[in-house]
Amino acid sequence: MIRWAASFALVSVMPACATAQHFGLGRSGSDSVRLASNDDNGGGAVPMRRITPSLNRVVMPMFKSRRDSLEWAAARRQALASTGYRVIVSLTDRYLWVLDGGDTLRQAPVAVGRGADLKFDGKKWTFETPRGVRKVLRKESDPKWIPPEWAYAEVALEHNLVMKHLKRGQTVTVTDGRRLVVRDSVVGLLPPKGERGGFEALPVDEHIVFGNTLYIPPPDTKNRRIEGELGKYRLDLGNGYLLHGTPHQTSIGSAATHGCVRLRDEDIEWLYNNVPVGSRVYIF
Repeated sequence: MIRWAASFALVSVMPACATAQHFGLGRSGSDSVRLASNDDNGGGAVPMRRITPSLNRVVMPMFKSRRDSLEWAAARRQALASTGYRVIVSLTDRYLWVLDGGDTLRQAPVAVGRGADLKFDGKKWTFETPRGVRKVLRKESDPKWIPPEWAYAEVALEHNLVMKHLKRGQTVTVTDGRRLVVRDSVVGLLPPKGERGGFEALPVDEHIVFGNTLYIPPPDTKNRRIEGELGKYRLDLGNGYLLHGTPHQTSIGSAATHGCVRLRDEDIEWLYNNVPVGSRVYIF
């Protein structure tokens, strides 16, 4: 749905870590894009597997190269040889196991990286879940997601926009003469110079777009926070990779994420309550 008001349009990108979109007029009168989520379900996701896979069975993935096949084999051997309390994730099966010695404590389907590339403005991002061994560095309930630059690049690419980082202390005059600024923890607008009026905070759940420019707010502002997209819990594996929940339960069992491992509500809650910080996570 597209509605135009003067020269401003609001482009709302409904969350998904989603690709469904609609258009309408925003409250601020700015060109704005609703905050995209961190792990897009990228259409055509494979449905959840109905058969519980065995950790010991061999499912050969499609390899991109000999090096890729050797890395998979090495990561798998390391996972199968692991001992103690640990988590194992098979990217091919899209499945996770929690083991203590020889006992399986929990097993669950997961969503994993979709393996796509994004190129924008001379930069490239690859959305894969990396193989290897990681540790649970920290755990968090009710986590908020801070969208990285690639999340804005996806929106800019799709809507033919340019990106610009908005910095504290900076004043940007936008298309109608109003001035875009950061006040405390919120991005907002001041009237054009010479006109009366106070600071008008912009909605924190919408991207900030004026003309053909998508402005990226500072990481410590409320405009750079999304609630709910990581579910109720997350386990941080470092370097931006997480085990986390999701409001998009139907994506579980598919290659749908930007690199994180996504779980159903009941499974991520169990991991949060039962997997200690410091536990090893083997991914192959």
